[in-house]
Amino acid sequence: MEFQALQQRALAIRQQYAAWEQGQYGRSWTRAELVLGLVGDVGDLVKLAMAHEGVRRIPDKETKLAHELADCLWSLIVIAANYDIDLEQAFLDTMDALEHHLRDSGSML
Repeated sequence: MEFQALQQRALAIRQQYAAWEQGQYGRSWTRAELVLGLVGDVGDLVKLAMAHEGVRRIPDKETKLAHELADCLWSLIVIAANYDIDLEQAFLDTMDALEHHLRDSGSML
C-alpha cells in the first residue's frame, strides 16, 4: 500500500473518531490532545519493548507490539495532517539530512 493510501485510511478513521468524540464529549479532540494520545501510545510501546527484553510479562507481546507500532504510526499521520505537515516529504527530507550528517561526520557511507 502506498503511503498516500495509508494517510487517507488513517484520516478516514480519525474522522470517525472525531464524530464519536463529538457525540460522547460534545467536541472532538484538539491537536494537543491528539499529541497527548500519542504520548500514551508511546508509553504502551515502551512497556511492550520491555516485555520483549524480558523485564515485563505481557501475554501475546508480539501481536500487541505490532498493534502499538501501528497505533503510533496512525497517531503520527493524524497529527501531521492536523498541523498541515506533509509527513511523507518530511520523512524523506529527514532521511536525507541524516545521511548527509553521517557522511559529513565520516561515521558511515
